[in-house]
Amino acid sequence: MRFATIAALVAASIVAAPAAQDSLGDAARRKSFDQVLDLYVRGGDVYYRALKSDRGKLDGYLNLIATAAIDKQPREEQLAFWLNAYDALVLRTVVDHYPIAGHAPQYPAKSIRQIPGAFEKTAHRVAGRSLTLDQIEKDVLPQFHDPRVYFALGRGAVGSGRLRSEAFVPGRIEEQLADVAAECVTRAQCAQLDREANRISASAIFSWHEKEFADAYAEKAPPALASRSPIERAIVVFVSPKLLTAERDMIAANTFQVAYRPFDWTLNDLTGRGGR
Repeated sequence: MRFATIAALVAASIVAAPAAQDSLGDAARRKSFDQVLDLYVRGGDVYYRALKSDRGKLDGYLNLIATAAIDKQPREEQLAFWLNAYDALVLRTVVDHYPIAGHAPQYPAKSIRQIPGAFEKTAHRVAGRSLTLDQIEKDVLPQFHDPRVYFALGRGAVGSGRLRSEAFVPGRIEEQLADVAAECVTRAQCAQLDREANRISASAIFSWHEKEFADAYAEKAPPALASRSPIERAIVVFVSPKLLTAERDMIAANTFQVAYRPFDWTLNDLTGRGGR
């Protein structure tokens, strides 16, 4: 019996070893990206000019994740991986074309949107797959059923959720996403309550992923808001934890309007603003 137990433990350790090695490998990969974010990101904005001239760690990280095997990793490991991969790919997309000076009239001159096909056409090699940024956002991330991720993405734009100065880490991913959600109501680009106008101005990101937000939050809204649309109820629940008493009273009165704020595609560039 004793030998059978030992054999079982040995067998289990052999099975667990590859997963543990993969986890350690991802931690090593992630360290270089964490250093990039710590050095070049401040308050959600990026020193793109400096990063362009010192991009070795960023390119090295992207080369490593191109063939990373993550499909059998725990959910938290996979989620942190894809969020970091997206943010790193956006940084590379910008520095590959920096300084940006486009002429498409529907976007600011200095915008990642001035790079043709940046989100919908340019394919990147990630985890052995060929994916565009849009495919990561619309096909990969929805599998995690957590709409907070859409405010965790740094899209290279002022209107995005704030790009963090640290990488997402599996052991802290819940804490980090909770911070992302809590920060939302403190930033006008995400959500803003105007008591005088009796209006909630919400980021266009809510409308881009209306079903996911509604599925995750609408049923948690107070019964008094039952007449509201699912996405309106979801937005209220999403921003509620940080609301002031007067703002809660405005919500309780249930006469407010919800309007989507146009997404600001201005490049989140610190260069030239006292930056490097």
